[in-house]
Amino acid sequence: MKKSYKIDVDCAVCADKMEVAANKTDGVKNAVVNFMTLKMKVEFEDGSDPKAVMENVLANCKRVEDDCEIFL
Repeated sequence: MKKSYKIDVDCAVCADKMEVAANKTDGVKNAVVNFMTLKMKVEFEDGSDPKAVMENVLANCKRVEDDCEIFL
């Protein structure tokens, strides 16, 4: 399953950090952050709960960039 989320991030470097953090999250098969469109596209692993996974993605992203936001 793939979903797209609106994000709020200040710079391209921060968006890169968010992408790396998202891809290290259990349940995420692939995540791509586009700073220009302020979107995060996430492909979830089979059988994972997207809502629970995205809560973990947000927590991981906030560890590397504390003022970022993902609108779930």
